Amino acid sequence: MTDGSVPESGPALVVPAEIRDRILERAREGQPEEICGIFGGEYDSAPDGRSRVRSQYPAENVAETPRTRYRIDPEAQLEIFERLEDRGEEIVGFYHSHPRGPPRPSETDAAQATWPDRSYLIVSLEPLEIGSWRWRECDTGDDTASKPGEEGRFERERLVVD
Repeated sequence: MTDGSVPESGPALVVPAEIRDRILERAREGQPEEICGIFGGEYDSAPDGRSRVRSQYPAENVAETPRTRYRIDPEAQLEIFERLEDRGEEIVGFYHSHPRGPPRPSETDAAQATWPDRSYLIVSLEPLEIGSWRWRECDTGDDTASKPGEEGRFERERLVVD
């Protein structure tokens, strides 16, 4: 599902209001470029699972075209993963902004998504909206897989601000 409607059931991402507010502030300060980072906390891979964000780790956007793309340096990403592990947290997902786009995954976002069942939170600044999505591998055997040959798809998830 990529139509933007929020499902009444299914997976959910629980984000503390303080973390949401820090990401919104960073997105505003970072425009016109996309900002990005990683969520730590409690990850739930169940189809109707609730993942809980306990921390967020801002990362530098090292994309060649940061106004329209984001990329986290692989070495910086590994350092963040090690910090998460040291704190006893799991990788819950990732976040980035679309300064002039909608709060849903772009084709580029889908082409670059690699973490199955993790959350991808997207902040839109025009208009100000936040959307959350889970990356699902297409070999689930159900009829929701997108086009043949695609390795996965984004599924809209509920965003619960705590």
